[in-house]
Amino acid sequence: MIVITLWFAAGLLMLLITLGLWRIVKGPHITDRMLAAQLAGSTGVALVVLLAWFMDNHALLDVALLLGLLAAISGIAFAKLLRPKQVSNINRSQTDHVSD
Repeated sequence: MIVITLWFAAGLLMLLITLGLWRIVKGPHITDRMLAAQLAGSTGVALVVLLAWFMDNHALLDVALLLGLLAAISGIAFAKLLRPKQVSNINRSQTDHVSD
């Protein structure tokens, strides 16, 4: 019974990766592509964890941890890429000062 559940979960995760990759290719906006890449990374980590549990291989858990870290770093890189180029600076000479 547990093997059937594992195969069902792996199939659903593969479907999620397929849909995420489709959204990366067809995404109308860069933010859609970014979120789909995050989905694919997280789902890939879940697949590696399922594979590690199915094969009883603890080294694959280290691989899953590394993939999760890589997914987080890529999310930060995407966010830095998408932020506005110029951040407005506050002109301190024009700000209201509270006088005592």
